[in-house]
Amino acid sequence: MGYKIVVVGATGNVGREMLNILEERQFPVDEIAVLASRRSLGTEVSFGERTLKTQDLDAFDFTGWDMALFAVGSEATQKYAPLAAKAGCVVIDNSSLYRYDRDIPLIVPEVNPQAIHDYAKKNIIANPNCSTAQMVVALKPLHERARIKRVVVSTYQSVSGAGKDGMDELWDQTKSIFNPVDDKPAKKFTKQIAFNVIPHIDVFLDDGSTKEEWKMVAETKKIIDPSIKVTATCVRVPVFVGHAEAINIEFEDFLDEDEARDILREAPGIMVIDKREDGGYVTPVECVGDYATFISRIRQDSTIDNGLNLWCVSDNLRKGAALNAVQIAELLGREVLKKG
Repeated sequence: MGYKIVVVGATGNVGREMLNILEERQFPVDEIAVLASRRSLGTEVSFGERTLKTQDLDAFDFTGWDMALFAVGSEATQKYAPLAAKAGCVVIDNSSLYRYDRDIPLIVPEVNPQAIHDYAKKNIIANPNCSTAQMVVALKPLHERARIKRVVVSTYQSVSGAGKDGMDELWDQTKSIFNPVDDKPAKKFTKQIAFNVIPHIDVFLDDGSTKEEWKMVAETKKIIDPSIKVTATCVRVPVFVGHAEAINIEFEDFLDEDEARDILREAPGIMVIDKREDGGYVTPVECVGDYATFISRIRQDSTIDNGLNLWCVSDNLRKGAALNAVQIAELLGREVLKKG
């Protein structure tokens, strides 16, 4: 016996990836519905060998459905997620709307699976920000060994984190570089993204940080430990898919780089590729389509007493969004609903 699953926002990048991953991981689906806004009504999407037509989100009745994976913006989520939750369908939400609600668990299954039991307070579970998800997978096993005091992270985030419009803008601007007559000014991003990097993701806050940077701070504290200090600089780079992060960690106790490497090799969801030679590390291009969070460049930081540096790469459409949501659904089914 399997589950009745709804994918909300099935025509977007993340929604389509959710469908792919549900099929790839052989999630026990008895029945599936794919929903979209009325402007995308009837659009066909693939689910394994099946072709599904999207239904109208506005008219859909969530009664009798087990789980709804939401891959729409905060505005639509705010309207429809409570309706689904009230109808008895557990919402797994990919937007930022519910991440900071004390009554809603924010979950990365490799990191804080025990939080799944808190879902019943509002029948909603939040999926973290893409840049946070891959980082906490790397931090948690190290924190358990030596306790992390402070994290300094610089991100190199692909344009797919900004959706299809971001990917289209990089593609169009890259082509226009070689055809000056066909100028493509910045629309989705604040400056040209082709052959450039932009130290600005989401809106600016009063303290000079951006909302994306604030998310990494707040979500790391909620998922792992509120005592961890985090400072982030988030940068958009001209890469289509795959986020990378340079992470500097200060621990309470000394942690040797070789022990850290061994700990990470044994940790769930992580693949360590760390050879001190040309190409002995993973880049965003190589992580696309993979489930793992890849760790490379593990080394001591000699400027502080108990410091390590590492390089962290992951497919942001997978671990940063769709995969994590499906893993939450698997965890919910395994630990709570227990059908499949």
